[in-house]
Amino acid sequence: MNVTGERARATPFGRALTAALDAMADEGRRLVVWWRDDDAIEPTPALERLLAISEQHGVPVGLAIIPEGATPGLAERLARSPHAFAIQHGWSHRNHEPAGTRAAELGAARPAEIVLAELAAGREKLAGLFGPRFLPVLTPPWNRIAPTIAERRREIGLPVLTTFGHRSVGDGIVDTHLDPIAWRTSRSYIGDEKAATIARQEIAARRDIPDAPFGLLTHHLAHEEAVWAFTEIAVAVLAAHPAVTWPEPAALFGTPAAG
Repeated sequence: MNVTGERARATPFGRALTAALDAMADEGRRLVVWWRDDDAIEPTPALERLLAISEQHGVPVGLAIIPEGATPGLAERLARSPHAFAIQHGWSHRNHEPAGTRAAELGAARPAEIVLAELAAGREKLAGLFGPRFLPVLTPPWNRIAPTIAERRREIGLPVLTTFGHRSVGDGIVDTHLDPIAWRTSRSYIGDEKAATIARQEIAARRDIPDAPFGLLTHHLAHEEAVWAFTEIAVAVLAAHPAVTWPEPAALFGTPAAG
């Protein structure tokens, strides 16, 4: 599916998103947008499809990479993709919380020193593999992190944190807000109506917090065709609309590449 801006705007979700962006533009506002995709470790056909969308529309995509499994092949592939960059997705994406509680790798079940040591090893590995394509940004698996780990992440060279659903501005937090997968039920597409509702709510909320970036969150390894279609439409509309700004990653996070 090679979606142009015109074709994307003609779809139900595309029409709804365009209308919300048009209304925002009529008010003299702009929307800062970024795109995060989770769970990469190696090149796959799904990753190729994701990178093709980024390259077609010329927009950055941040790959949240699991350090333990990250391969040199992924680093080589990323080096050939002009708009992709790497950030850190925990260490191993393993759940360490007690049975019957919500999954988390960076939760409170283990001593903070152990968790921080794993994260430091992950940062070192990713910086070595990806060089200037790696930015010192931490995204916790399952978007959950214990307050102590969140507070101490800077000690190990990870000044920026990104999770899901919040609209925080400043303090090194850049979150995501629209995930098209219904993880708790069908694990398939949430549907155009729900996706449009979330997009409208997030765009409207930025009347009060205009500097808060709006984040699109995808998981290329878990996409069914309906989710791929949504992703292509959303990126095509957001890339083409004159009221949307896609900042360079270093400017978005306020941090240089990791060294």
